[in-house]
Amino acid sequence: MSVRTTELVDGFRHSAPYVNAHRGKTFVVMLGGEALANNHFRGILNDVALLHSLGIKIVLVYGARPQIDAGLKAAGIEPAYHNGIRITDEDTLKVIKQVAGATQFDITARLSMSLGNTPMQNAQINLVCGNFVIAQPLGVDDGVDFCLSGKVRRIDSQGLRRQLDNNCIVLMGPIGASVTGESFNLTAEEVATQVAVKLKADKIIGFSETNGLSDENGNAIAELMPNQAIEHLAKMEQDGSACTGTTAFVKASIDACRNGVPRCHLVSYLDDGALLQELFSREGIGTQIVTESAERLRRATISDIGGVLNLIRPLEEQGILVRRSREQLEMEIEQFMLIERDNLVIGCAALYPFEEDNAGEFACLVVHPDYRDADRGSVLLNNIIGQARVRGYSRLFALTTRSIHWFLEHGFNIVEVEALPNKKKQLYNYQRRSKILALDL
Repeated sequence: MSVRTTELVDGFRHSAPYVNAHRGKTFVVMLGGEALANNHFRGILNDVALLHSLGIKIVLVYGARPQIDAGLKAAGIEPAYHNGIRITDEDTLKVIKQVAGATQFDITARLSMSLGNTPMQNAQINLVCGNFVIAQPLGVDDGVDFCLSGKVRRIDSQGLRRQLDNNCIVLMGPIGASVTGESFNLTAEEVATQVAVKLKADKIIGFSETNGLSDENGNAIAELMPNQAIEHLAKMEQDGSACTGTTAFVKASIDACRNGVPRCHLVSYLDDGALLQELFSREGIGTQIVTESAERLRRATISDIGGVLNLIRPLEEQGILVRRSREQLEMEIEQFMLIERDNLVIGCAALYPFEEDNAGEFACLVVHPDYRDADRGSVLLNNIIGQARVRGYSRLFALTTRSIHWFLEHGFNIVEVEALPNKKKQLYNYQRRSKILALDL
């Protein structure tokens, strides 16, 4: 009796490489006040607890802008800003302390749960708060005194690392103490950024209403480099589509990336499980701001044999590709170019030389079924064409039974068997009746 693979099993297998990749890494998770006010707040904290149980070191930084504004309104205090920064006088700081303290206890209580039938069942999480941030006043700008609004002066990275190594989640809020014993109002984004930079964290994760940033057609943008993020942010601010929380996190992410944090993720607090989908699936769900692309084109090495075999075997079994033995692939692997994403081979193609005929063969073009929407085949073809030209080849040819139109669209022409290099002509399989296409270089 055949056993049908369930979605659970399939999903679990696909997430396993990410579980292994993330174990032991340090993530800074920033929960803005908008996320904390949403009904999915409890689910997000459950997912944070799950990350912790998988061996990920977590610093949880929370903000409270909307809650502070509501507290000030209830106290009859009119919020004051200068250049988008809150001016914090004594009365304002009292409200901020009350709100931040209440939020801290709410988060602590939630992460202390161990109810049955929840992700927190039997979980024993040590949550630590402390004076890990030393603050200093912002001072005066354009004649405006920011009073008790401050900025980060120093992070006790050694103290934070000790707590993380002791298997604790560190919880940090938007208030920092100074060397003079005063308290200052900070932004959660700055705290998260500075902590991530000083800890050399692997990721910062933030939340917004939408799953990351969108292009002009409303489609989610999977990845941006810092310069691209700046341009996108400028467009958002120009057309009025940027919200305060998202803008602040994107700016913080750009700063973090430029100071050594490899990846910053933005996902939705409205989408249940978005955090897990972003971290444990190939395609993710939000936007990453990255120092270098998660995807790269490179030459294959002997250690890539397994990845290439996994990619090409399904097509060999369908008869679309000629079968290659592992031994043959080991001898030919240096002819292959790969597209790699998160250590997974998602595309490959080879350039076989026929030096005596001043030609090359473009062969074994395969792109993983989940990644066929970004024209990665063209990326591989253009790379191979470039290599062929560098080698001085006058012609590139390919054999195919299924992708004739794709090659024609890329400038190839159908030719006869006689046009093949002599060695290839002797190996031509007349039973497969592959179409032969050639591109003059």
